[in-house]
Amino acid sequence: MTHTPHELHEEFPAHAERIHALRLSNAHFARLADEYHEINPEIHRAETGVSPMESLAETALRKKRAHLKDEIARVLAQA
Repeated sequence: MTHTPHELHEEFPAHAERIHALRLSNAHFARLADEYHEINPEIHRAETGVSPMESLAETALRKKRAHLKDEIARVLAQA
């Protein structure tokens, strides 16, 4: 487990421009990206002990982030 943030531009560095364009033009993608950006700092704060949370809650957030990342990757691949 790492304690580094998983920002979208770091997760998909080759797609930075596409991510920006899709956020502006695709409401579904924008919602996914917004949700990812809401969950990601929560996980980072829990991992670093800034805002500790129950293990099951942290795991659920990680699973949600992974699901969002998979969906974002799917949209990026189709764009």
